[in-house]
Amino acid sequence: MGLTLQLGSKSTNKWRKKTTPKSPITCISLSLLSLIIISSTIFIYHSRTQNPFTSPKPISLNPPQSPTTNTQCSSFNSSERFLFYAPHSGFSNQVSEFRWGLLMAAILNRTLVVPPILDHHAVALGSCPKFRVTDPSRLRMSVWDHSIDLAKSHRYISMGDIVDLSSLVSSSTVKIIDFRVFASRWCGLNMDLSCSGSLCCSMVGSGSSSGEDFQKCGSLLSGMDGNIDQCLYAVEEDCRTTVWTYQQEHDETLDPYQPDEVLKRKNKIFYVRRRRDVYTALGPSSKAETATVLAFGTLFTSPYKNSELYIDIKESQKDARIQSVLQNIKYLPFVPEILDAGKDYVTNHIRNPFLCAQLRLLDGQFKNHWKATFMALEQKLQALQPDHKPIHIFIMTDLPSSNWMGNYLGELASRSDSYQLYSLRENDEVIVQAAEKVMAAEHGVRSGILSTAQDGMIMRSSHCPLSVRSPDVLLHVEETVCSCATLGFVGTAGSTIAESIELMRKNGVCSHQIMSK
Repeated sequence: MGLTLQLGSKSTNKWRKKTTPKSPITCISLSLLSLIIISSTIFIYHSRTQNPFTSPKPISLNPPQSPTTNTQCSSFNSSERFLFYAPHSGFSNQVSEFRWGLLMAAILNRTLVVPPILDHHAVALGSCPKFRVTDPSRLRMSVWDHSIDLAKSHRYISMGDIVDLSSLVSSSTVKIIDFRVFASRWCGLNMDLSCSGSLCCSMVGSGSSSGEDFQKCGSLLSGMDGNIDQCLYAVEEDCRTTVWTYQQEHDETLDPYQPDEVLKRKNKIFYVRRRRDVYTALGPSSKAETATVLAFGTLFTSPYKNSELYIDIKESQKDARIQSVLQNIKYLPFVPEILDAGKDYVTNHIRNPFLCAQLRLLDGQFKNHWKATFMALEQKLQALQPDHKPIHIFIMTDLPSSNWMGNYLGELASRSDSYQLYSLRENDEVIVQAAEKVMAAEHGVRSGILSTAQDGMIMRSSHCPLSVRSPDVLLHVEETVCSCATLGFVGTAGSTIAESIELMRKNGVCSHQIMSK
């Protein structure tokens, strides 16, 4: 639509009635008024017809709610509130984040949405020390997309299928809900492709299978479209700006770790890290409190330069309940099916006192430290040599046995008179059977809220595929075997897997055996 202004021109139209000439200022005012009216009309029309799931990025706490949004936000009991977060990286890091998720849910009195186990490094965070990380909303969207991909490719395994949560649930330490159940109930999605048993199918096997509906729910949950009052509050504070605390003094003070001048100049960083009380910021009387879903980005943290990267809650002297939670989440055991498989392998296959060597050689920084890793093992074997011959060694490594020749592992394998080596593979019977038992147990959906009402009245749906592939439990069974090593344990320096094994040994997974240092 075009508007032409002809200031002071004379018309030759013979049908036009002669009028009193208008001043230029009057003509300009009328034209501007016309533009404002037309623009307002277009804006109102656009606002009424726009899809709420593709709204602009700017966050608004009170946008108009679409019928779909109302359905999602009222699908649960109005008093039920949830905490969602975006895990990343490998399994050990995901377990670490899960612990913090349990803690945050307990502090904020929310039900934790238990995520699936993501493929190794399928979702990357970036570097907190370098202040170069993925924005929380994009991280949540990546986790959603990967979770749905796991379901559609029949590879979905819940963290609750692998980690035993029964003691936490039975003691009411924290409430949890499986991600599949949450997505099915909150968004009305059919998640049956993620099921390995009848209980799961009866809980999530109905609803929409539309790709568009899956995308809409992911966009909403990730906060890509902003916050929705009383429905979703997306936490955008990450490790670049925030260190979460609980019941500590000096809320909103500067954190000890800040970007140095070199980092500021090199990467043009302008972030300031502040310590914030999570209960004050996201609990009662906060804008987040009334939201059905509170969505974090990553919950990963670790010590760094006299501080923590993201969460600094080590104790809670003023809150006995949270102090109990902190104690209970320090060690989260594997489910019985995995522990039993590891112990069975030790009892029926190794059948001797043995040493475990966890050798991480191929991934990331570890591929550059073979010499130091092998030296630690060699020194341990030299210390054992006078008392044990042959020495039985369980080898847990990411280096295929076909590549052992020409290095220290090949040397050990060739000296069968002095060393007896053991290792596990994915197709070994003990691993295959453990995976089948994990699938049949359905711990993930069984341990969460809403499962009690379904248990005992399971109806196998004719359309439920039950075609989930066997989970990869090799790593978890290997860790269990290493936790039972009576001659000691040699781990790779800096490996989170080694830290996990040390924690298992400390907590007496094989309490019937005497652990040697």
